[in-house]
Amino acid sequence: MATVLVVEDDAFVRAALVRHLSDAGHAVRSVGAALDALREVTQVGCDLVVLDLGLPDLDGAEALRMLRGVTEVPVVVATARDDEAGIVRLLNSGADDYLVKPFSPEHLNARITAVLRRAGNAGATPLLRVGGLVVDPLRREATLDGAALDLTRREFDLLAFLAARPGVVVQRKELLSAVWQQAYGGDQTIDVHLSWLRRKLGETAAKPRYLHTVRGVGVKIEAP
Repeated sequence: MATVLVVEDDAFVRAALVRHLSDAGHAVRSVGAALDALREVTQVGCDLVVLDLGLPDLDGAEALRMLRGVTEVPVVVATARDDEAGIVRLLNSGADDYLVKPFSPEHLNARITAVLRRAGNAGATPLLRVGGLVVDPLRREATLDGAALDLTRREFDLLAFLAARPGVVVQRKELLSAVWQQAYGGDQTIDVHLSWLRRKLGETAAKPRYLHTVRGVGVKIEAP
């Protein structure tokens, strides 16, 4: 399908949207604030943004205008505001479509598919390359030196998230939020999955090739 960025400040709603869109086959990232969304779009990129209007740092309408200043990526607005004049303003400001809350996951996915079809962006997600490692977020496939990697869903999500940020030390709390959709939790979950992933990449924590732990900070992925 596509790489979708969910911008939603409510952690429960955000986790539900990430889960449903992932189940529909999309590669999903999520943030809870407008400025984080701008950073994700400009630094990492995506095929479509699902934008909530009730954000803590900026009003969603202002966030939409800022997004349109830096990218043409399609934006589907999710809003509790159902007044016609407001919706018209959003569409005139650059929104490609909108849904009024509450809505079903199926409805959202149908709108996403329609917007991508109109934009001609379906399947436009670039491959992520780090040395001999290639990650395809669209097909949810990964290869190492040309050989396919047999990854679980969570292992793939973890690898793809890191591969989209080569050389960047990602904090553990960010991994918990983005990969596990948890606001907090112990390090054991991350350590176990990193251990499994390292084994499949042919490395160990003591002799890393791609996955490097920065003590007290987080994890980064780099080409050997």
